[in-house]
Amino acid sequence: MIPYGRQEISEEDIEAVVAVLRSDFLTQGPMVPRFEQALASKVGASHAVAVNSATSALHIACLALELGQGDWLWTSPVTFVASANCALYCGAQVDFVDIDPRTYNLCPVALERKLVEAEQQGRLPKVVVAVHLCGQPCDMQAIGALAKRFGFAVIEDASHAIGGRYQGDYVGSGRFSDITIFSFHPVKIITTAEGGMAVTNDESLAARMALYRSHGITRDPALMVGESDGPWYYQQIELGFNYRMTELQAALGVSQLARLDDFVARRHALARRYDQLLAALPVTCPWQHPDSYSGLHLYPIRLQLGRIALSHREVFEQLRERGIGVNLHYIPVHTQPYYAAMGFAADDFPQSMAYYREAISLPMYHSLTEAQQDEVVATLTEVCHG
Repeated sequence: MIPYGRQEISEEDIEAVVAVLRSDFLTQGPMVPRFEQALASKVGASHAVAVNSATSALHIACLALELGQGDWLWTSPVTFVASANCALYCGAQVDFVDIDPRTYNLCPVALERKLVEAEQQGRLPKVVVAVHLCGQPCDMQAIGALAKRFGFAVIEDASHAIGGRYQGDYVGSGRFSDITIFSFHPVKIITTAEGGMAVTNDESLAARMALYRSHGITRDPALMVGESDGPWYYQQIELGFNYRMTELQAALGVSQLARLDDFVARRHALARRYDQLLAALPVTCPWQHPDSYSGLHLYPIRLQLGRIALSHREVFEQLRERGIGVNLHYIPVHTQPYYAAMGFAADDFPQSMAYYREAISLPMYHSLTEAQQDEVVATLTEVCHG
């Protein structure tokens, strides 16, 4: 089976983790701050807060932005459920904005239209989560302009997009957003096994996120209520969580980060080759916006079903049966039973549903060989031409 994604672990990565195992700290030592500083420096952000998953990072980002009861968070339907669930964790409500049919990202035109209507109804969002699907950045300049006009905060869910760029800046620079979230799950561009990071240029947001990731506890006398009892003393001043990243994960992250640009460049080479190899097939290859340099976490094609004798499901199943580990990113969140129970209907977001009914993610990872890529395309050709 050729998987749709997989990690690449080098001897240097292994040595970095083993060095931590031989050190005095397995958690809350020097490696987590080192990883935070290295990543913040790489993307051009002022602050970084490492956590145990991107889901945790989304949660503490929402908390830091004071999202809560009576507030709304808007995001794209075509994303993993965590992009929406983070609002529910805070007691807020969720709504969605349909996708752009070319980029598959949250559509700024649809966003503006919905914002105008929401302003009239008195239910503007407090936070918009802009998801960089498959690694391609959203139209952040347009979204940032709307944020200023309508007064909402912006979280970039860049779980797919580390190493990507927008208008020449690395994703995470924060030119048009308040907080950016990265994921380091094994199928992502770099990995810490599990892990995530929130980066921001706002010192107060960074401090609040750091507090929330570790039980809401502080040892800083300046933040305490009353006087400290002594050098052993700490206070819980917020309701926080245990979302900390371990030293082992951070060491792996530091090692992997050194190869980030090489990982992304290899993905671009593979994507260009896919574009050429698939040109004659009844599929639509992913379009890349000229303002962006995608992280290319995923390579989704859309089946031109009118030119294929099989259904979407039949193509998917036959590829899997023949050893091609395709996947589908994603089932639109608003169709999940938990969200459907809130009143969302499948046809509320037609572009998202059109994408879902045609999309298949082909294998895309740094160590994918050209021979494996040829096998993927040959198998897809056989299936499509039946």
